[in-house]
Formats: sequence, structure tokens, C-alpha cells
Amino acid sequence: MPDGFMRGIEALNGIVWGPMGLGLLFGTGLLLTVRTGGFQLRRWGYWMRHTLGAILTDRSVTAHTAREEQAISQFQSLCTALASTIGTGNLVGVATAILSGGAGAVFWMWVMALLGMMTSYAENVLGIYYRRKDPAGGWRGGPMYYLRDGLGGRTGRVLAVLFAAFCALASFGIGNLSQLNSIAGNLRAAFGVPETVTGAVLAAVSAVILLGGLKRVAAVAERLVPAMALLYIVGALTVVGVHITAVPAALAAIVKGAFGLRAAGGGIVGYGLSRAVTWGFKRGAFSNEAGLGSSVMVHAASNVKEPVQQGMWGIFEVFTDTMVVCTLTALVVLTSGFVDLDTGRIAAGAAGSALVGQAFDAVFGALGSKLIAVCILLFAYSTTLGWSCYGCKAVEYLFGAGAGAGYRVLFVALMPVGAVMRLDLAWTLSDTFNGLMMLPNLIGVIALSGTVVRITQNYLDRRLYGSHAPPLLSAGETI
Repeated sequence: MPDGFMRGIEALNGIVWGPMGLGLLFGTGLLLTVRTGGFQLRRWGYWMRHTLGAILTDRSVTAHTAREEQAISQFQSLCTALASTIGTGNLVGVATAILSGGAGAVFWMWVMALLGMMTSYAENVLGIYYRRKDPAGGWRGGPMYYLRDGLGGRTGRVLAVLFAAFCALASFGIGNLSQLNSIAGNLRAAFGVPETVTGAVLAAVSAVILLGGLKRVAAVAERLVPAMALLYIVGALTVVGVHITAVPAALAAIVKGAFGLRAAGGGIVGYGLSRAVTWGFKRGAFSNEAGLGSSVMVHAASNVKEPVQQGMWGIFEVFTDTMVVCTLTALVVLTSGFVDLDTGRIAAGAAGSALVGQAFDAVFGALGSKLIAVCILLFAYSTTLGWSCYGCKAVEYLFGAGAGAGYRVLFVALMPVGAVMRLDLAWTLSDTFNGLMMLPNLIGVIALSGTVVRITQNYLDRRLYGSHAPPLLSAGETI
């Protein structure tokens, strides 16, 4: 690959994931938080009851739709979205953020997630409000539709096409090649499985799943995602439990490091504030995907009618990914003893990219790294399933419904390639395309924030204050 091309891609990556892009992401979440009166905070109990509480008590949330229906259940839409967001970044990425930005990066990861909850909420409110029925009776929705129909005019159409094009391209990188490479490398290291075998087996399994379309992917995701999340959460809680006495010091390091404070010579000095903020924001953005608009394409296929209800699932998605899974990873790393909480340096013999596995090994013995390898397999493979849906929806928007079959064939065919190739370029390209997806999406979310506020207030007036105002369910006549 020509050096000039690589330098150009890296420069573009530095722009979209640098101060401009991260500032736009932060600002969007802050704007929506202010305009909705801090919905994710003031209505914490309400959205938690209507998400986690509903999973446990409301059969309509988890019940499958009829075979002939193209919609999926609310729980299936959540699991399919989480399939793509809970990935290897929740393990390796968090450890990298801590090593690069210090323990304080975790604090800023939380801040970005807190604001990202409202960005995800707004995306999904708009996704339901602007979705449309397709000829087969299924739902078509996503940023392409609220950009085209919400913004309107030439600007809206151009932004919609740009988003779909960048999404389709990103799906082959972050959603396929890079994930297969992570899986193959980990299975080779942990169990001695050849990369070619891993690629061939996963391609064959994926062909069966993807040929069934979104409904089959959603059916797999609703079983896979809870199982893999529970496996990792139980393992991580066990590791943290063994080191429970180190938790207060870890939390203190997170708070002190967030503002660039570390102990030095008996005092406290300012240190690395910008690095903590930058790495925390990056990890928060990469991990939960709030602002990318990707998961909206799956959420829009839900059988829910109220846009706000699906928006609350968007909040819960970010909460689960970052505040639960990423936080547990951070505590595993910070309580393990492999990282000096004052200096941020790694202990002798510890490997930065394998910190989580080494922390598990210290508690579970040789089984620890194998458990992490299985988690990476499940996390990374679920990401491929989620992103295959996103890429397919984007291609169908650009080229029509018939193009979806060709996309799925190409997606599966590239899996064995990803298992054996070097992926430095693929990672850089996928990061860049992710950032390029984010820009048109955030433009639309900001421009339509007034619509989000009106829909939210209409919902709260009806559900909490007894208003008889007509519900704001759709921008069209399709519901």
C-alpha cells in the first residue's frame, strides 16, 4: 500500500477521531442532555423499569413476533445491537486506554457514556419516528431515513448516501476482517487451532445464520449475547472479588487520574489530564458506538410503536456496554496488581495487550487465559453478526433490496481472509469509516434535536401527566 495513501488515511483518522470529532460527539450528548432536562438522570428509575424491568416482567418485550412478520421483538433488537457493541474493545480496548491515559481514562469513559446515553436515545427515537414499511411488510429505518426525510432537500439526501456508503465500507473492516483476525489469533494461542480452520468454520456457520436474514440473526443474538455477557461478568466479578481490598484504591486512582493528579514525592501534581480525557473519550466512543448511528438500523426493526420506548433501549444499551462491562474490565486491570496505580506503569513480566488474561490467570490459573479466549471468540463473533445486519441495510438503501443477498455472500467470503491476513490497514480504515459515519449522523441528530424533545415531552405528558394529546409515533402514515 503506497505510503502516501496510508499517511492520508491516518491524517483523516486523526481528524475524525481527534479533538474535532470527539468534541462534536461530546457536544451532541451535552446538547441533548440539556434540552431533555437530563432525561437519562432524572428519569433513571423510569427507563430502567421499562428496559431491565420489562425484560424480567413484561412478556410482550421478549415474546417473538409471528413467523410471517418481519419485525423483531424489543429484546431481540437490544441483543442484536449489543452483539456489535460488546466486542473485543470491551476487554483489550479498556486495558489499552488505562495504559495510555492512566486510570483516569476510566472516569472520562464514564462521562462519555453518560452523555452518549442521550445520543443513543435520540438516534433511536428518530429511527422509529422516521422508519418506513418495505414492500415485504418489514421496517426500513436508520440514520439514512431521518437524514433524508427529516432534514429533507439535497443536503439530507447527500448526507444519507454518505452515511450508508461509509457504513457499508466499515462493516467489512470493524465488522468482519478485524474481528476474524482477533478470533483466529486468540484460538491459535489458547488452543492451537489453525487460523484457516477458524476462518472456514466461522464462515460456514455465518452462511447459515446470515441467509436467514435479520430475524435469524436476532434469534441467535438473543441467546448468544446474554450467555456471553453473563460468562464474562461472572468471571470478572470473581477476579474483582478476590482483590476486593484493592477496589477502594482503584476507584481513588480513577478519580485522581481523571484530573491529571498522581502522587509524586509525597505530594500531588498535575499529570496527563489531556491524555486521560482523550483516551477516556475515545474508548467510550469506540465501545458503545453512541453517535455512529449503526445500531439504529436494528432498533428500527423492533415491533415497538412508541419512539421513546425504543430510545430508552438505546440508553440501556450504552449503560450495559460501558457502565457494566467496560467498568468491570477496568476494575479487573486496576485491582490485579499488574499496574502501578500511582505511576501507571506495568509490572515486570506483564504484557499490555494481555493484561485482562493475565489478571484472570492469577485467579483461575491456566484456565483464565482460555476463558478470556472464549470470551473474545463470543464477543468478536457476535460483533460480526451485528455488523453484517448494519452493512446489509446500508447496501440495500444504496442499491435496492436485491443487493442484500450479494452483500451477504461477499461478507461470508471475506471471513477466511480476515482470519489469516495482517490487518494494520484494515483497523485504520475501519476506524476512519466509523468516524466518517459519525459526522453525517451527528449533523442530523443535532438538527433534529427539537423533534426529539417534542416527541419526548409528548410521551411524558401522556404517560405521566394524563394528557390526551395525540401521540407522536411516526412522521408518516405507516403506523
